[in-house]
Amino acid sequence: MKKFCVAVIFILILISCSLCSAEADQITLPCGYVPNVQFAPLYVGLEKGFFAEENIDLTLDHSMETDVVALVGAGRLPFGICSGEQVLLGREQGLPLVYITNWYQNYPVGILALKDSGIAAMQDLKGKKVGIPMLSGASYIGLEAMLGLAGMKDSDFSLESVGYAQAELLVTGKIDAAVVYTINEPVQLRELGYDTVLFSAADMTKMVGNGMITNEKTIAENPDLVGRMVSAFVKSIRWTKENPDEAFEICKIYVDGLADAENPDLQKKVMLATADYFDAGPLGYGFSDPEAWENMAAVMSTMGMYSDADPSAAYTNEFIPKE
Repeated sequence: MKKFCVAVIFILILISCSLCSAEADQITLPCGYVPNVQFAPLYVGLEKGFFAEENIDLTLDHSMETDVVALVGAGRLPFGICSGEQVLLGREQGLPLVYITNWYQNYPVGILALKDSGIAAMQDLKGKKVGIPMLSGASYIGLEAMLGLAGMKDSDFSLESVGYAQAELLVTGKIDAAVVYTINEPVQLRELGYDTVLFSAADMTKMVGNGMITNEKTIAENPDLVGRMVSAFVKSIRWTKENPDEAFEICKIYVDGLADAENPDLQKKVMLATADYFDAGPLGYGFSDPEAWENMAAVMSTMGMYSDADPSAAYTNEFIPKE
């Protein structure tokens, strides 16, 4: 009997050691642009060990959004971060992208004007000069959605592609209004003491903001990995929302110059404004709202960018952990 017990214990030790020594999945996650407090949940997930707990060794790669779509769509990388319209654009081009975690529950695009401009309603934009980063991407689609709901067209005003200098051009009077990321320029201008007027797409309609994507092949061949990746990301989002002060301190490890920034309060306000967008929502953290996808598809169809009347294949809630 003693020999049997010793044998069982020995086997259990071997199994335990085998599990402990199992190599973690090496994942490179392209998440767009440069390190920024707006990516706080990813930094939190690394520092708090949420990805490691799922046996994922995660490396962040701050590439441009279009590269994310191409790399994940081609199966060269299993995961990426991008917004909903990029998924639909990619699928329209034949890329088998699937949106697996809804990070931003609201679409973070709006139109910003200074309060003393006399612009108090969308209709007041008629005949004005409006700056936009580029005539593509989330900003352009958000603008078109807002105009459609207001019964307007971009031909009602002078629309100029100005890059990412909207705030500077706005305060110097070179443009009358700007299409902006609502968690960025409005926060910056308020901190500088400017009174502004903001028309937000999120106040007008539901559309699909930033989230995590994969491809159909990864879902088919490694659903366990997809489930673990989603679980870690959702846990990171929730923890950031519930612990904003500590999350900001974690950001200082990953965002160059943040610890020595001249105005750390501004950066913290940007992070908090971002956190407002990834609240749990009516369905819970991580869930996609079918209505938001339908609205997004309808807007892009009107713009001639998307032809599938049913966008349901573009997203799934299958891997969201049940609370």
